[in-house]
Formats: sequence, C-alpha cells, structure tokens
Amino acid sequence: MNVAVTGASGGLGRRIAELLIETMDPTQLLLLSRTPDTLAGFEKRGASVRKASFKNPTGLKEVLAGVDRLLMISSGDVDKRLDLQRQTVALAQQVGVQHIIYTSMAQPSADNPSFVIPDHAGTEQAIRESGMEWTFLRNNVYAEGLVIAGTQAVASGTLLTNAGDGGTAYVTRNDCARAAAAVVTTDGHEHEAYDITGPEALTQAELAALLSEVTDKPVALEQLDDDAYFDRLYDAGIPQETADLMASFGEATRKGFLKKVSSDLSDLTGRPATTVREVLERNRERLRGE
Repeated sequence: MNVAVTGASGGLGRRIAELLIETMDPTQLLLLSRTPDTLAGFEKRGASVRKASFKNPTGLKEVLAGVDRLLMISSGDVDKRLDLQRQTVALAQQVGVQHIIYTSMAQPSADNPSFVIPDHAGTEQAIRESGMEWTFLRNNVYAEGLVIAGTQAVASGTLLTNAGDGGTAYVTRNDCARAAAAVVTTDGHEHEAYDITGPEALTQAELAALLSEVTDKPVALEQLDDDAYFDRLYDAGIPQETADLMASFGEATRKGFLKKVSSDLSDLTGRPATTVREVLERNRERLRGE
C-alpha cells in the first residue's frame, strides 16, 4: 500500500511523517511539500520526497499517480483553501487514489460561526461525492496555542476572551499526529468521522486559574463581547484577518461548538490524550517569561 502525505514539512505533517516512517515500510511512504529540502532526513531513511503544492495541479497529479491512500492535511492558504482542496480531491480521484484521509475541524456544521468551517465542510462534501473511501479527522483547537496566549496573559495579568462560559476540548498536535498515523496504517476506518479532542473541555475561567496555578502568577479573566474583543486584538497589532478568526473561534466556543470530548483519540491510539495542564507545565518557564 503506497501512502502519500501532503504538507509533510508543516507542524502537523512532520510529526505524522516521523510516526509513519517508524511504523510502515518507508519505501511505500511519499512525503509531499513545497519545501522538500527540509525533509531530506526522511529521504535518507527510505521515504520518497517530492515537491508538490495544491497550487500546482499538474505537478500534484503526477506525484499522486500510484498512491493508494492519501492523507490530505488542510492547506494553510486560507483565502483559497476550499478551491485548492476541492481541486486536489478531484485530482486524487482521477489518478486512482482509493482512500483519502482529511484533517478537518471540530463540528463543521453550517451553524458553526468559526470562519474556517465553510472550507472544511466544503472539502468534506467534495470528498464524500468523489466516490473514494474517506476518513475525516476532526481536530479540535491545538493546545500548543495556549502557550503563546498564556505567555501574554501571564505577562499582562489578564486573559482576554469573548468565549463566555463555553468550553474547548484542546488537543495537542502530537496527539493529532498519533491519531492520523493510526488511521493511515490500519484498516477499518472507511466512512468514519473521528472527533480528535483532548480529555476535557476547559472554559477560559478554568484556563486562567490553571495559568495562575502553573506559573504562580495571578491571571484575571476579562470577558468581552465580539466587537470589543476584536478591537482589543486589532489595537494590539494583530492583523485584521487573524483578529477576525480569533473572534470567530471565541464565538464558536461560547455557542458550544468546541466543547465535545471524545474517546476517539484514545480508541485509535491506545493511549490517553494529553491534558492542558501537562502542556502548560512543560512550558512553565516560557509562560513565566524566564
């Protein structure tokens, strides 16, 4: 079985590649990236590495020929993501890919206000309609992002949010990678949509308390409405698109779209999900600004 992974040099893709090269025949592993030189170490270990981009359909079609199972990691080109991913799905179908695995987002329903949802929902629809076998990995919000936000909150003494009392089942990239590698290397996942979450859904009030406990520095919570939250982010120098995205995630959290806690991760990998406390404790010095 020949396996290809798109975006293999990215934060999630590289973690997946490291797991796959240890658990499958590396000669059957094809790693695709816009920067293939960064994957030279995998090539030395027997994997194939090719330059490929969603933006170059001709080249992508050529490298996908002969692939049986494709792990399509969601593109970072947010403005054109849906069109590019639909195009990639069509190319995969044309060259005979049998099974496509896609890294999606939690609760991709039409009423979810997060700005990324239409791209993920549209890509899932295109995959379903392609006739290929499919598996969706609906990853919740990455816990690693809390280290950046937490460092700022600890330094200022205030955690800003528009999430209200909503909870988020934060999950680490490493755990997402383990789930993806398990699906890629085992059978029986056809037509399954897995919710890849952490072991608990934390509110922002609980997160502020946890930051205070881990760093031994006081962190207060400041609740804002959507417009005020956007304004504070934008005034702090965050680009408009990023501030809009962050505010939309806060709204989605407040409305309950990110709170679902699932056992899918542990069921797939045989290991428990990493907690937010573990992530923060591993980064205690960084959070404290030391």
